[in-house]
Amino acid sequence: MPYTVLVHIRNEDSVIGELEELPDPQAQFLAVRSPRLRDGNEVTYLLPETNTVLYPWSIIHCVEVLPTETDEQIITFVRE
Repeated sequence: MPYTVLVHIRNEDSVIGELEELPDPQAQFLAVRSPRLRDGNEVTYLLPETNTVLYPWSIIHCVEVLPTETDEQIITFVRE
């Protein structure tokens, strides 16, 4: 199940991308597929044909796991 994540990189704009699985705590880098900026534009320091980027943990401030479509379906009860 792919996860959509928002990667906060030090001294750079945040990047949105997909992860195949959550990273292993022993990993040295984070492999992000389909990297793009929050507004959907291409990342300026990457080539347009780039599919996967390996970011070392030393430059990552934090990673947010964004909700999937199934997570966004909230069931509420309305009393009329």
